[in-house]
Amino acid sequence: MAVRGLGLFLVSTVLAFNGFNGFLGNLYPYNRPPTRPNFFVHQNLNSASPQQVHISSVGENKMRISWITESSSTPATVEYGTSPGVYGSSASGSTSSYKYMLYKSGEIHDVVIGPLTPNTLYYYRCGSNSAREFSFKTPPAQLPIEFAVVGDLGQTEWTNSTLQHIQKSNYDMLLLPGDLSYADFLQHLWDSFGRLVEPLASQRPWMVTQGNHEVERIPLIHKESFTAYNSRWHMPFEESGSDSNLYYSFNVAGVHVIMLGSYTDFDSNSPQYQWLQADLGKIDRSKTPWIYVLIHAPWYNSNTAHQGEKESVDMKAAMEELLYKARVDVVFAGHVHAYERFTRVYNGKADNCGPVYINIGDGGNREGLASKYQNPKPDISLFREASFGHGELNVVNATHALWTWHRNDDDEAVASESIWLTSLSSNPACKVQN
Repeated sequence: MAVRGLGLFLVSTVLAFNGFNGFLGNLYPYNRPPTRPNFFVHQNLNSASPQQVHISSVGENKMRISWITESSSTPATVEYGTSPGVYGSSASGSTSSYKYMLYKSGEIHDVVIGPLTPNTLYYYRCGSNSAREFSFKTPPAQLPIEFAVVGDLGQTEWTNSTLQHIQKSNYDMLLLPGDLSYADFLQHLWDSFGRLVEPLASQRPWMVTQGNHEVERIPLIHKESFTAYNSRWHMPFEESGSDSNLYYSFNVAGVHVIMLGSYTDFDSNSPQYQWLQADLGKIDRSKTPWIYVLIHAPWYNSNTAHQGEKESVDMKAAMEELLYKARVDVVFAGHVHAYERFTRVYNGKADNCGPVYINIGDGGNREGLASKYQNPKPDISLFREASFGHGELNVVNATHALWTWHRNDDDEAVASESIWLTSLSSNPACKVQN
């Protein structure tokens, strides 16, 4: 699983083309303070040992286990049970791999296990007779539930600090609004990212959507977008009626979570738009009183970074009304490397029946922070700060949730903002509009 010299040369050559900058997005110029060095995790494992293990929820009582081996002889089998070393159940799945220029991935194994009991600790091992035992806890079936929320992670020393802070929290599921590894065409960095997040991602479900750094399409050389992302991070799109791994939804406890794709078609004639419209129409607020949406490119943003990009402006124009009429509670976004929280908004104005918009692309990426904001501050922007960190969303019951943003301050997770949110489904003035 290595990138050879010619592959690096091809990537460098393509990136040198002035015209390719437009593909990466027209970035508004701003100064970024220096970030910390990259943080790489090395594992001395044999070729059959599972590595880069991560899990994701499938439906309300199953879990997908994904891992990579260097050996092609390892079976796609997971043995699991509720006691250490005792595996009373097993399941089998599929194995695949992908090529990216001269890079060939390891064997990517994908196994769905279950049905599982909610809020229960399971022990498991991947492949046959593996010496590595892992464990995970299933999410609760009912509220309360706690989410960790972080975007634009990357793999720097800041990333490692963020992950350590998240690991200390009592979260049930992690939500990530795009930009995972920052591999940016160098595929071995997907492997190092998988090793970095394995201690957390193997223990709690990580539910992710894609960002611009996952696209990795190179004109004339590698024409397919999202090759590594779709191969490595298989999300439960099939179960929600989606035709793409780039957008999907799921229920967990009393929450309906929608993951949207900022970098695939989203106009009113697109499959994503049609799927979203149908998905919102199926929601039963008596069962899932909360609706959270994750996108990558923010629809509201008072930072000078990433202003005027079509993935923000055009997607907002196409879909904002759908979310507003469905009474979505919160929209999380990444992309901008800073934290910002808006009041409830619709069509650029404060609206008590609109979603709260939270930008949290501050996980620790290698590009540094977006430190400049527009002034004067818009009235709809209530809190903004250019610091690395993560969020915790404790959904207490059908009506109230506690949102806390934790700043990474000198390697300590400092709670910088904490607010209570009230669900729109509990507000008689905010009836769902058809």
